[in-house]
Amino acid sequence: MEARFGPAGNSDSFYAEGLKDSAQMPAWLQGRGLNAYEYQCSRGVHVGEATARKIGQQAALAGVSLSIHAPYYINMATEDAQIRQNSKRHLVKSLQVARWMGARRVVFHPGGTKPGREIALNNALRFLTEVLAETEEYGDIQLAPETMGKRNQLGSDLDEVIGLCKLSSRVVPAVDFGHYHAVTGGSLLTKDSFLAVLEHIGHTLGPEVLHRLHIHFSPIEFTKAGEKRHGTFADKDLGPSFTPLAEAMAALGMAPTVICESAGSQAEDALLMKQIFEKTIRRQAEKGS
Repeated sequence: MEARFGPAGNSDSFYAEGLKDSAQMPAWLQGRGLNAYEYQCSRGVHVGEATARKIGQQAALAGVSLSIHAPYYINMATEDAQIRQNSKRHLVKSLQVARWMGARRVVFHPGGTKPGREIALNNALRFLTEVLAETEEYGDIQLAPETMGKRNQLGSDLDEVIGLCKLSSRVVPAVDFGHYHAVTGGSLLTKDSFLAVLEHIGHTLGPEVLHRLHIHFSPIEFTKAGEKRHGTFADKDLGPSFTPLAEAMAALGMAPTVICESAGSQAEDALLMKQIFEKTIRRQAEKGS
């Protein structure tokens, strides 16, 4: 299986070319050498079956793998019964759209830590256990809790996400390295710093999860509280750099899906990452020959 690279949502350049229909996105990405696309339902699931199926058909023709980002409104950690019910509804609707599209994964934010971290995690574990039991018909679609970028969010600690993933093989991490960099005060500076994170995931969740890891990446501005804003590769003063991550992934023989969340230039920066990774692989092969 090959590594896959693509954007979260549609780049500004997609619209600048006069395009506006997301069903046009897979062919547009294929023309740029990209092969992944994370469809955004972050502000709510508003796509209908016909449109979703059309996007899926176009993605299959273009060789583009799909994932979906579920609504930001999901909060698995809440103790509010109505919010829990709404959160389940958002996840189930996202799974339904994923089925229509042929998407492999649904990425979501775990929630807040208002009840306290331990209580919040236990609430989330119970919530996710219920969702897994209630959505067995979608068993071929993976749920991917995302590592978060603000310290007061559940999932800002990688081990919280790992704990959720241990519930079922249907649950895999979506590791946002920009977020991780932000909540650890800018710790991702070298190949070894990325290797430490990746190897921890491999040791706790197994080699197959690591090999096919779902990754979000973009440079990020942060404060003591964590993430402030997503930047782009043009923001040379922002980290982390993708090159040491590419070196770490190549060293581990990974074939991940890497989704770029750069602000406005996500497709362009995804292509830069793909080129960096392919160059790293070639260098590794030359050294081994």
